Amino acid sequence: MSQAEQPSRRILLTAAVAATVAGGATSAAAAPRPAPAAAPAAPADGRAPGRLVDNRAWTTHADWRTGTARGTRAVAGSRPALVISRPAGTTEYTDPHTGRTAPWEYATWTSPLHRLSVPTTEVIASWNARTPEGTWLQIELRGTYDDGTHTPWYVMGRWASGDRDIRRTSLDGQGDGRSTVWTDTLAVDDPASGTRLVAHRLRLTLHRRPGTRLTPAVWRLGAMGSDIPDRFTVPASPPRVARELAVPRYSQEIHKGRYPEYDNGGEAWCSPTSSQMIIEYWGGRLSEEELAWVDPSYDDPQVCHAARHTYDHAYAGCGNWPFNAAYAAGFEGIRGVVTRLGSLADLETLIAAGIPVITSQSFLKEELTGAGYGTAGHLMTVIGFTADGDVIANDPASPSNEAVRRVYRRREWENIWLRTKRYNASGKVVSGTGGICYLYFPARPGARQRRALAAVGVR
Repeated sequence: MSQAEQPSRRILLTAAVAATVAGGATSAAAAPRPAPAAAPAAPADGRAPGRLVDNRAWTTHADWRTGTARGTRAVAGSRPALVISRPAGTTEYTDPHTGRTAPWEYATWTSPLHRLSVPTTEVIASWNARTPEGTWLQIELRGTYDDGTHTPWYVMGRWASGDRDIRRTSLDGQGDGRSTVWTDTLAVDDPASGTRLVAHRLRLTLHRRPGTRLTPAVWRLGAMGSDIPDRFTVPASPPRVARELAVPRYSQEIHKGRYPEYDNGGEAWCSPTSSQMIIEYWGGRLSEEELAWVDPSYDDPQVCHAARHTYDHAYAGCGNWPFNAAYAAGFEGIRGVVTRLGSLADLETLIAAGIPVITSQSFLKEELTGAGYGTAGHLMTVIGFTADGDVIANDPASPSNEAVRRVYRRREWENIWLRTKRYNASGKVVSGTGGICYLYFPARPGARQRRALAAVGVR
């Protein structure tokens, strides 16, 4: 199969549910984008690969004092932050989604070079920040290839907590002939060639209205690099943990038809609905004032709010992975990270420490018993494991909040989440997730939580 014909791995941004859910048909979300080929094949003997994920984050006061600052400064405290100290200059930005051009003061911070422990085929940046009205952020990444040359500075997102100043957006399709940005993922175009990224730098540009003292506050900036082998199946793992976490249950389906300007309404809101469940698990709440824009006749207005505030205007969807993590981290006391896990053992480690996980997967209806639908990409919240090791999930693709809790067979669920290749309903080879997930956890985790996060490579 030629490179142009390779199936996409980058398909899991929205809930493309395309079957019946409790007897009601649900339509598919926006079509997935094309993306590069996957990584080299797994070992022929079927052995599970070692950890093939590298996470690096800057989050402490000492971290922010490294790198190169132009007009930014580090602020100490319980949640150390990077802020604007004195602008480095002024620039104009024309918002491609509104056509408005406006001047902005800016300041920058560039990370030290991080050498990846895993020569990688994909990199996803994520950040935790708050941008008061009149401010916004740009996040960029520059990779180093294994031959010592560099990618351009790729824009990984233009982001704001709200949507009054700029429209939150990715910049799809940036590339240099060797790598390409697909919404929120920088991917090597032809992993089979052996090309890998071996290092990266991140750059933040903080913007504010000229003449003001406003500033964004950035608490965490990081990137996850990975090189996951091609695989249709993964080895079965033995169950280790039986625990269920008390996570709120929300259905995306009850929002069908609401606010269609945000990715066709609730039927495509698996990502923000899942995010809202865990935000509230950790105590995040929205005020009446924040929810005042939502039609008062709608149940669970916070789900509508999450959809609006994770919406990516370029992708035209609510499933941009780092945009969801950044939204969650805007709540007091919560951090958000996009990463990959290597096994159900990793998931069990987190559940045992009280940390639920939002996972991304795609499957045919017959591949996941009890789901009642098939999907080209869907997010759900794993909240525990039964005594037999089966997966307990809050699945937002359910007809009501009461129906959200599901129990899925361990072996089926494990394989559809961790594989990178699968067959679709037409028998064509398409891509799978490779274990992608969102982790939301306390900004000041307890000792057991710190150990669990460290065990899966996150701090």
